[in-house]
Amino acid sequence: MNKMNFFKSILISVVVVSLSITTLQAQVHDKSWESITNKEEGPWFASKEAIAIAENVLLYQRNIGGWEKNIQMQKPLTEAQKQELINLKDNPKGCTTDNGATYKEMVFLSKMYRQVPDERYKTAFLKGLDYILEAQYDNGGWPQFYPLKKGYYTHITFNDDSQVNILKVLEEIKNKTDYFSIKPSDETIERVKVAFDKGIDIILKTQYKQNGILTAWCAQHDEKTLLPAKARAYELPSLSGKESAKIVLMLMTIENPSQEIINAVNSAVAWFDKVKITGLREDKTYNEKGKIIDKKMVPDPNAPPIWARFMELEDNKPFFCDRDGIKKATLAEIGDERRNGYGWYTDEPKEVFKKYERWKKKYSPDTVIENEKVKKKPKNEYNVVVSKEGNGDYTSIQEAINGAKSFPDQRVVITIKNGVYYEKIRIPEWNTKISLIGESKENTIITYDDYFAKVNLGRNSTFYTYTLLVEGDDFFASNLTIQNTSGIVGQAVALSVFANRAIISNCRILGNQDTLYASGEDNKQYFKDCYIEGTTDFIFGKSTALFENCTIHSKKNSYITAASTPESVEFGFVFKNCKLTADEDVNEVYLGRPWRIYAKTVFINCDMGNHIRPEGWHNWSKPEAEKSSFYAEYKNNGEGFKPSERVSWSHQLTKSQAKKYRIQNILGEEKNQKHPFWFQNNASEIVILTK
Repeated sequence: MNKMNFFKSILISVVVVSLSITTLQAQVHDKSWESITNKEEGPWFASKEAIAIAENVLLYQRNIGGWEKNIQMQKPLTEAQKQELINLKDNPKGCTTDNGATYKEMVFLSKMYRQVPDERYKTAFLKGLDYILEAQYDNGGWPQFYPLKKGYYTHITFNDDSQVNILKVLEEIKNKTDYFSIKPSDETIERVKVAFDKGIDIILKTQYKQNGILTAWCAQHDEKTLLPAKARAYELPSLSGKESAKIVLMLMTIENPSQEIINAVNSAVAWFDKVKITGLREDKTYNEKGKIIDKKMVPDPNAPPIWARFMELEDNKPFFCDRDGIKKATLAEIGDERRNGYGWYTDEPKEVFKKYERWKKKYSPDTVIENEKVKKKPKNEYNVVVSKEGNGDYTSIQEAINGAKSFPDQRVVITIKNGVYYEKIRIPEWNTKISLIGESKENTIITYDDYFAKVNLGRNSTFYTYTLLVEGDDFFASNLTIQNTSGIVGQAVALSVFANRAIISNCRILGNQDTLYASGEDNKQYFKDCYIEGTTDFIFGKSTALFENCTIHSKKNSYITAASTPESVEFGFVFKNCKLTADEDVNEVYLGRPWRIYAKTVFINCDMGNHIRPEGWHNWSKPEAEKSSFYAEYKNNGEGFKPSERVSWSHQLTKSQAKKYRIQNILGEEKNQKHPFWFQNNASEIVILTK
């Protein structure tokens, strides 16, 4: 090639590239913000036009992390408008996930970051994610606006696919896919997993039952009662043909779904089939500007199925409303403004039917629709596996417990694979001889977030706040984290053990106030090699409980124990060879106080940090407890062990007195009764067997 031809080719290439860039930059000139965020990823997101739009997106984001809705982010801003947005940064009012807000901006920033790794895009995306996590209700739903805006905006909002959009974001992040170019920290991903599970849980809880049969969802559900709720005057409580479709499509994306999810999908699909409208077509008339000026429903035997957006809760009849909130039977009966300016019919469920057969073949080939739950029996009903990934016998711990035999003749071992199990679990009195064995105590996590005010069942609400409740005797747990994550909100139990002959080994029990409830007048329980943390009275109850080689961690200046030992019980709480630790700023902790006046608590050979108060014990303003309770120590050590400064009514045991606190005496082998594990022929240690 000669020099002239070479320079010609270079010139042609430059012109082509310049034209391409100009074309790329012109692609969004007249497009909506939604269409821009839906653009396929590629070089346009490195263009000057895209970068300019990204600057707008950053300006519109409030410091709380969210964005307002219905803003065309691509429109140029004047200097005055930019300054106004800067001035609004600290004002969270108007931030929302409605109409795709926050979700669309996060999608756009992710596409930008893949082409232009500007750290500001990453920071803004992660702030948006934090906003979503912060906005979630404890029950798993999301309001329309956060911070909360008075009125119907506080309802759990499925309207316009708000919650589904949020769950799409969380699902991609928790599954660590490449959909988003921005990767949160491992700690944030764990938060996302919990939020996603809670979001799915509330979807399952809000699915409406009609005469005992699961159907679909409303556009809004009351955030407290979970019942279908009203929004605007013409948006009355009803079953939604539109929003329900996206909810079902969301549920169908979940790999290895639980039986509850399978049942929800099957039931909703059966409902869609039942309420579809055939032989009717929606005709629209437009003006010269493309605006709809008239809608009519026209009979057409060849029309594809459609669904009403609003249907009666009792009988699925479609209805329509004007701004007066009065129900009408047909679209023709309402005024032009609402008739033409609102979507009263939808064809979105057709997408559900497109994907349903393939999904059903994979996950539910033999499942009967309408609430008939079909469960496959595990190969060995005495040895089952729970895995969130679906490669076990169950995906839920409670399902595994529900599937266990009542009063079995041998131990039922439930092995739990690593994962975060957002479940409120009860092991009933008839589910005896249950073992919960985690894959690892750090990564097999059972978590829930109930607390006194949230439960709100009166003065005894504390006892309903548990994450895990054990009522079945001969219980064994190992290699688990059991936590209540409600925070500093008052009483909130993580583990409630109301069982006899219970062993908790190598577990983390995490919470704040009232973390561990160890109770039952005649019950004997053994906690070995555990980490137990909390703030106030975080080990409480009336059982006989031995804590051996445990770490007892105080998160606040308060009280460790609050025993309510019955007068007739000899031992109460006994701590042997334990280590008492605390957060760095904690320096005034009592060993215990009497919840009931015959409380008994003893510490033997324990290492006490300097956070333990010199007096050691508190009478809870009950002078009579100083005579009736029994608080004692023997051969403790550490800066917190100051026997000469303890309250006068506590005891320092003698060597002969301390001999009584042997494991056989404390937990005591019951006469004329043998157990799969407890003691082995007067051996000095408990033998833990799982078969």
